[in-house]
Amino acid sequence: MINFDKSGKNILNGIKLEMFSPDEIEDIHYATLEVFADVGIMVTDPEARNIFKEGGCDVDDNTQMVKIPETVVTEALRTVPSRFKLYGREKKNTLIQEVGGKVHWTNFSTGVKMSVYDEVTGKYVPRDSTEQDVADTAKICDWADGIDYYGMAVSAMDWAGKGATDLHETFAAFTNTSKHVMLDPVAENFERYVDMMTAYYGGDEEEVRKKPIGCMAMCPTSPLEIGNNACQMTIKSARMGIPNSIISMAMAGASSPVYLAGTLVTHNAEVLASVVLSQLAEPGAPVWYACSTTSFDLKTGTAPVGSPELGQINAAVAKLGQYYNIPTFVAGA
Repeated sequence: MINFDKSGKNILNGIKLEMFSPDEIEDIHYATLEVFADVGIMVTDPEARNIFKEGGCDVDDNTQMVKIPETVVTEALRTVPSRFKLYGREKKNTLIQEVGGKVHWTNFSTGVKMSVYDEVTGKYVPRDSTEQDVADTAKICDWADGIDYYGMAVSAMDWAGKGATDLHETFAAFTNTSKHVMLDPVAENFERYVDMMTAYYGGDEEEVRKKPIGCMAMCPTSPLEIGNNACQMTIKSARMGIPNSIISMAMAGASSPVYLAGTLVTHNAEVLASVVLSQLAEPGAPVWYACSTTSFDLKTGTAPVGSPELGQINAAVAKLGQYYNIPTFVAGA
């Protein structure tokens, strides 16, 4: 059996990347509360704005801005779970996500290109990824002991523009790995994802509520916006009891402040507002405090997911998740 390390484990050998002290993390928290009180979060989905309004937030339907009181944030943090399970189709692949628990690994996602080795020419040939590639990468991750659950590694570009791309990707993933699957979801097809999981349980939707074999991922829009798809994914997954990874993808120097601390404030506001929405929709809904935030490469116009800044941001985000007692998910190398 693989012996996993605990996140935040106190050890005497090796190094520890500690970006901020507890007091500085608290400063980021209070700066986020100021953003909630003075600026607010843009929420474009009417149902989500109504949930915020009924939860005690100041909502302006004309500007679509939502201001979240500290008391609402505090109550949401009280109900969000610090521990939940990710169920696999095989019991051995079920794992626990928890604060201060074991560290788990997944593959990176979601690519739209494949670089395939040609044995005749000895060269790598780039091409668009396909539904078959989703199936093949799912099989590889199912085989790989070092990967604990599957994230949609590539996109089924052969279905792009034809509709239901995400459904083909989801079906290919579910049928080619016995591990838990993190979907790349579209809110309007949420019920179809549930249908696939229900089919696995022989038509019993209650089993999906108890032991979902897939989870969702949603991304706020930086800076400081939760779009329609993200809102609906948060609401629907919360009400169904399906874990939801709330992933801010800010780019420091482009869609967020160039300074690390400033980027962490806007990142924190986007994730925390989405956490609040999940708990207002369904107290106790399982979520990750997640991150794919990185720096912006001004020279190439890209978001480098292997940059040193990403590592620094991830270390700080892990600390914020621990501060809020929410399981964390960070992306990148």
